Amino acid sequence: MDFWTSLITQSCRDQGTVCVNLQDLNKTFRRKEKCPLGLPTVLQSMARNGKIQRESEFAANVDSGWMSWGVGLLLVKPLKWTFSTLLGSSRVPLEESFVVIDVVKDKADELLKMYRSSEFSTCSILSFQELCSISAGVCADESTLYMTLLQLQRDKQVMVSIHEGEKIVKFRQPEQERVSPVNDIDIGIYQLLRSEKLLGEQVKKLQDEADKCKEEARVLLREGNKSQALRCLKRRKSVNKKVDSLFDKLWTIREILDRIAQSKSDKMVIQAYQAGMSALRLSLKDVTVERAESLVDQIQELCDTQDEVNQTLSSGVAGADEDMDALEEELKSLLNESLPDTTSGLPKVPSDRLPMNAPGSDLLSSLPAVPQGPLTISDEQLEEELNNLTLSDSGLQQKKSSLAKRLEHAQ
Repeated sequence: MDFWTSLITQSCRDQGTVCVNLQDLNKTFRRKEKCPLGLPTVLQSMARNGKIQRESEFAANVDSGWMSWGVGLLLVKPLKWTFSTLLGSSRVPLEESFVVIDVVKDKADELLKMYRSSEFSTCSILSFQELCSISAGVCADESTLYMTLLQLQRDKQVMVSIHEGEKIVKFRQPEQERVSPVNDIDIGIYQLLRSEKLLGEQVKKLQDEADKCKEEARVLLREGNKSQALRCLKRRKSVNKKVDSLFDKLWTIREILDRIAQSKSDKMVIQAYQAGMSALRLSLKDVTVERAESLVDQIQELCDTQDEVNQTLSSGVAGADEDMDALEEELKSLLNESLPDTTSGLPKVPSDRLPMNAPGSDLLSSLPAVPQGPLTISDEQLEEELNNLTLSDSGLQQKKSSLAKRLEHAQ
């Protein structure tokens, strides 16, 4: 059953139609002069599952008083099905037409996209002839267009009405959630648009006539027929006056249409202002100046309290730092007392200034006596003592060489 359902649906898409009947299906799926015997059962199953729907039921679910049943949509055919159903017959009439729901929904989406991308997208109301020109590449025939419009009307995308015996179609605009009914303003805009179109066609026709008169006058002048050429120029001048008059009317109509479009924009702006004012009023419902001042005072008090707490904590930490400094000083003094006295065996450092001798003289006589006891000073301490001596450059070099010799003898 699923195989035949998908096959029938694909056949409708390939043929560009949204309706099927048993007679056409028998012709489509005829093989070797034989028709599938189970097609009526397939159609009944598709109807029960909501895959297809009779045209009468499909149109009855929508306000379709505008639709003429004269274009292949006869009420006699649905009545045959109704009588056969009441009598308990399961036979499907050969000419009974069914709407394939999935296909008609796809057609509706395609037609809506075609309108959005057409030159009429800025116009909310179209004539039926203009809609037919748009849907030429989507709907194969007028019956398919009717079913597609019914689906769009069911989806609240279009509204079809009749004005002075002519069908007009109103499309939902992007800023609308659903299409609104056709009102007097829509009718007025439609009449202005139609007048603009007619005046534009008349202006173009008169301009062509004026150009033709000018060309005829040029030809007659070449032939030497000045009187006829003058008549052509007079007629051209008269036509140009008509063109100017029509241009004034056309300009007036276009100005009115521009004002209507501007009024719609102004209305949207005013509505936006009103919505914003209402939202602001609701958001400031419980907000007063006194309450704001009270909150600011409370916040200031809290900030002052926080500053006092921080100051208290900072003073406590500073006292702890002073205690730590005192403890570190005491620890340092204990460490100094525990270090061994490595300089107790050394003689006192002479306080008199050493005499400056000439280069090459012996400095041993000016130095203190060599200690007789064991040398308990390290090489590093001797080097440090040597660096602290304040001698002249020459004397310092000699002192260093002498001390180096003493170190070698001591080792």
